[in-house]
Formats: sequence, structure tokens, C-alpha cells
Amino acid sequence: MSISLGFGLITCQRYPGDQRSDAQIYAEALDLAEQAETLGLDSVWVSEHHFVDDGYAPSMLPLCAAIAARTRRVQIGTGLLLAPLHDPIRLAEDAAVTDLLSGGRLTLGFGLGWRAEEFAGLGIPLDERVPRLVASLGILRDAWRGDLVSGGAGRPAVPVRPRPARPGGPPLWIGANSKRAIRRAGRLADGFMATEVTPGQLAEQASWAREEFAAAGRTGQFTVSMHLPVFAWHSPDAWPLIRDYHRYIDWKYEDMERGWARAAEPSAPPPLRGEEESVLRESIILGTPEQVAGTIDEYRRKVGGDLVFIARLYFPGLPADIQAEALRIFANEVAPLARDLAGDDGG
Repeated sequence: MSISLGFGLITCQRYPGDQRSDAQIYAEALDLAEQAETLGLDSVWVSEHHFVDDGYAPSMLPLCAAIAARTRRVQIGTGLLLAPLHDPIRLAEDAAVTDLLSGGRLTLGFGLGWRAEEFAGLGIPLDERVPRLVASLGILRDAWRGDLVSGGAGRPAVPVRPRPARPGGPPLWIGANSKRAIRRAGRLADGFMATEVTPGQLAEQASWAREEFAAAGRTGQFTVSMHLPVFAWHSPDAWPLIRDYHRYIDWKYEDMERGWARAAEPSAPPPLRGEEESVLRESIILGTPEQVAGTIDEYRRKVGGDLVFIARLYFPGLPADIQAEALRIFANEVAPLARDLAGDDGG
């Protein structure tokens, strides 16, 4: 069994009070992606949302293309691209060009999406998100195989050119939480992406996807991946160093669901109350390099096969020196330990 280690999820959000320009935020994100490759990590991942007051990156493939131009080896992935919000023909074209620019290093992780504001703002019925995602998978594969494809009823069949660098196009994964959606990933996708799981939960979810993969009569590679917040540091307790920035990411998802169409600058989350801080602390892999590597290896062992582990090491607003050092510690100290542990059992 082997482990592949990634850096993400790059979102280019503006932390409350951040005085940098948007251009600076994006430039520094590209610097971090390049640093992740230089330090030997295997992949870099970006994420997508729309109409968010902190500027959460809405355009993933241009960002992936920029990362491709700054790197030579590292795999580049979307975690997750909200497929129902995209026209499938344009998505097939944009992804093909991005894959060409990267030399075949692109992986598309797809998600259903959940924010009503995004669907309403882009004119997409929320109740069509499942059939739109499923249709996108088929259209992209057909297009990249060279077939004529139609983006919907009443639209002519057209060729998508150029075709991607990788034969058949980039791998298509599905990120999911529910059992039904995870089984859909096994039935239709090339891989499954999990988040907010314990090692035991990941093992169960991976088994659902693999069972469906086999039941559908499919053969070949099926990738299991996951992403979780990670912060390795040398001090005994680095929680005070990362707490506010981890809190912001966690809270912002709740805030995004509550609010619509705000043009104001992003606000700070309210103070933590009661048990909230202990719950929040449990949601991040935090500790020394040895402790973090050991936790990552527990996930790998529970999966019972190869694992792509994406460390959510990108923290909007985290001082640049701390962000760079956290990435360095993960790549130079955690990653070798995690890879050694994977090799110890014959992987």
C-alpha cells in the first residue's frame, strides 16, 4: 500500500482585516503551490465557491492553469469543482486546455454543490444537480474520446477540440458524504474523495465505493482520497498559533449557508463558546511531525489500499512566515515519516 501526499485547498479567501490586494493573495497562493512542488509533495489542490464576500476562488481551472505554468511535476486537482454549475461543453474545453498546459497533470474532483445562492445566481435549478453531475461525467468522457457531444436538449452535437494531453482525459473523481453519493462515485467515477471523517469512517466509505465499483463490473484503478485540516509544528501545543485561522475556515462554511448577496467586507466569526473550541480542535490533525504522520498512517491502514491524502494546509490570513514554515515542516518532516510508515508494511 502506498500514500500520495498533497497540499491544499487553495481558496484565495480574504481573512477579515487582511490588507493585501487580491492580486497579492493570488500571487502568494501560486508561490505556495510552487513551494509544495519544490519540497517534494505529490499534488496541489484548489477549491471553488461563488458569490462569497471573502472572495473564495470562483474560477478553478484558470487557477489550475496558472499553477501548471509555475510547476513541472506536481499533480494538480480540484477539490471540488461544482460540476452542476458548469456548462459541460465549456467544462470539457477548459479542462482539456488546462490538462494540455499541465502536460497531463490535471485531476478533476467533482462535487454536487449545496448552496442555494450559487444555483440561483447562476440560473441552475438546485433539484437538477444530481442528473447534471452524472451527465457531465458522460459528456466529458465522450468528448475527450473524440465523439460528438451535446450539452443538452435542443443543442447540436459538436466536437470538443483540442483533446487533453492524457489519453481519455483527466481522471474524474466524486467527492461525497452520504452513502448514496459515495456509491455513485464507485459506480461512475475514477475515484472518491472524503472529508471530515475518522479513520473508521473512511474505511467504511471506501468499502461502499469499492463494492459499487465491483458490482458495476468495472475494472482498473479506483482511487480513494481524502482531505483534512493539518498543522504540524515543533512546539508541544501549537493550537493557539492556528486556532483563529482554522476557526475562520470552519465557520465560514456556516456563514456562507446563512447569508446571501452581501457586498460588505468579510466579517470575523463570533467568539468560541463552551465546548465549541474542543470540538474545533478535534477537527484538525495537530501535533508534532511524528504525531501527524502517525495519524495520517492510521487513515492509510484503515483504507486497506493506496490513499491520496490532501493536507488542508492552506489557511487564509495565516502570517506568511508561519504558512511557509508549516508547509516546509509537513513536506520535509511529516511526508518522509508517512512514506516510511507506508513502506514498512510492504506498500
